[in-house]
Amino acid sequence: MPAERPLPPRLVLFDGVCAVCDAAVQWLLEHDRDRSLAYAPLQGPTAAAIKARHPHLQALDTLVLVEQTPDGERVRTHSSAVLGMCETLPSPWRWLAGLLWVPRVVRDPSYRGFAAVRYRVFGKREACRLPQPGEAELFWD
Repeated sequence: MPAERPLPPRLVLFDGVCAVCDAAVQWLLEHDRDRSLAYAPLQGPTAAAIKARHPHLQALDTLVLVEQTPDGERVRTHSSAVLGMCETLPSPWRWLAGLLWVPRVVRDPSYRGFAAVRYRVFGKREACRLPQPGEAELFWD
């Protein structure tokens, strides 16, 4: 049995059938010039293994940022995940991470409200996004 490849330093879990999540991944791929983010669908085995380690993620179906740190695995959800992704991007997008100083209790209600209606407004995809040429090494599963 082949060895499991180690998780990348920063892994974005995304809802593979969500049109908005697909657009977000596409946007991140275009702006992440350093290729500091990797991606895995929430419907895949990588996300299942992460959810097993972090049970609070079981019910989530939005963007999640999983970071490997010297102290272990750090998981960011909701607005913190999106702003954490912005931290890895070049300016001016990196500046958005400054919003992390705003308490989650203020940031997250808007994120949760949008996430609750995204399927109705933007629809679902039939299948998970397939990597384009040159992107395969960034996708787990």
